Parts: sequence; C-alpha cells; structure tokens
Amino acid sequence: MRTDLLDYELPERLIARHPPEERSAAAMLVVGAGLVHTRVRELARLLEPGALLVVNDTRVMPARLYGRKASGGRVELLLVRLVEERGPMKAHWSAMVRSGKALRESMEIIVDETLSARIVRGRDEAGLATVALESRGRTVAEAIARAGKMPLPPYLRREAEPADVERYQTVFARVLGAVAAPTAGLHFDQELLGAIAARGVELATVTLHVGPGTFQPVSVDDLDEHRMHAEEFAISESTAKMIAQARARGASVVAVGTTVVRALESSHDPERAGHVRPTERAETR
Repeated sequence: MRTDLLDYELPERLIARHPPEERSAAAMLVVGAGLVHTRVRELARLLEPGALLVVNDTRVMPARLYGRKASGGRVELLLVRLVEERGPMKAHWSAMVRSGKALRESMEIIVDETLSARIVRGRDEAGLATVALESRGRTVAEAIARAGKMPLPPYLRREAEPADVERYQTVFARVLGAVAAPTAGLHFDQELLGAIAARGVELATVTLHVGPGTFQPVSVDDLDEHRMHAEEFAISESTAKMIAQARARGASVVAVGTTVVRALESSHDPERAGHVRPTERAETR
C-alpha cells in the first residue's frame, strides 16, 4: 500500500493536548450497519454476555531523560530496553538519542547530580544506540524514576506534566517496560470495568511493551518498506486457557487496541485456529 493513499487533513483544533477529566468520557465510533458516535462508557452494553475482553497490562516507564554533554550541548535519551545490569548502580540500555551533533562513542552525558550516561555503541540499523547509565547514591532504577519524564507522543506537542504520571497509564498497568501507553486502554476506568463485569464479560491480560516504533515516522512511499521495531510481549497460560474456553463456548474474544492484537497474532497456534500459545518472553513478528 502506498502512503499517499492514506493522506488526509487533521486540523490542529481536533488534536486533544490533554485527556478528558473522565477517562470513559472519550469519544467512540461504533462501526456496524452504519456509523454511530458515542462514548467509551457505553462499551459495556455493546459487549455480549460471556465475551472475553483482553487488555494490555504494560506499564510506561519514565523513559525520557534530558541531559547535557561536557560542552554544554543538550541531549535527549529515550530509553527503550534494558540490555544488561552491571550491579545496582550500573546498567546498559538501548536508547534513541537526539543530539545537535553526531554521536561518538564514549561521549559523556550528565543527566543530573545522581545519573550520568556514556555512549557505548553508536546507532544500529534500527536507529538505537547503546548507553551505559551510572548512578550515585541510589540505584539506576531509582535514578531513572527520579529524573525521567513520561514519553508523551510527539503529536501532543507539549512537555510531560505532573498529572501525566497517572493519566498516561492505564488503570490495569502492572508490568513496567513500555515507552508509550497502549492508548486504547487509557479510556477505561474502574466504573467501566465494573459495568463490563456486571455484563458477564470476563477480563484477561497480555503484556506487550510498546516500543519506539510508535514514535517512528513513516518516510517511505510503500508501507511494505517501512521497518518496524520488534516489541517484547508475554501471554500467560491463564490467558491462553481463557481464550480457549471462550472459543469452546462460542464467545467473542475482544482485543482492546492494536497492541493486544499484535501480541495475539504473534502467538497464534498454527494447529488450532483462533487459539494462542502461552509465551513467556518473545518479540512481535
């Protein structure tokens, strides 16, 4: 498919810079015999009793770090994946690095008084560099939590704010590791989950850590040539069993968002259509 077939105008005034006060008050388009504009809070009545709803329980890391080189130049790091722990105060991470000048190995970056970084290896074919993080007075994880900012999508065109620490997480976020939120899940709140349970709909979880590909612009004319970063995911035996049970009783399995779809598709069971295999740790394909 050519990208020019997907061109459309998105007026700036229609891009919400901040979330609605109530999560489930977000707009929802229902596609059926026609198009119906409604709110996410109405989802429960659209689900069949006995259906299985599958959500992504990944938790977003405060993965964006701002620092400066010894020369004073500003550097931005977006931590993507832990490569190797070297004790509580040292670790290697793969990261997207933005700098005014070309990266060079051994370049030092000061994030704050407790955290520094050094370029160990320049950008690979996926555009990720390897950086060595070193902390003082606290563990690397604690230093990242203290200095890091929530990695909001670039199209919001604003810096992360204190409220984003909570609002840029789903209510079922549990496993730390994503660099972006699974956005469809952001519209669920406890009241909606209660209404879904009262409807007789079961809830299952998968974990897919949303990767930097979600921020990556498409710069090719043919989508087949667009290179996507692989993402790490896991599907428990319990979730695989719940999907099998839903299939056995003829119930719908409803994926909340594209991240859940990617995880389910990547773990499909080739011997049983509509089923998945438990996966402890793998990459999407």
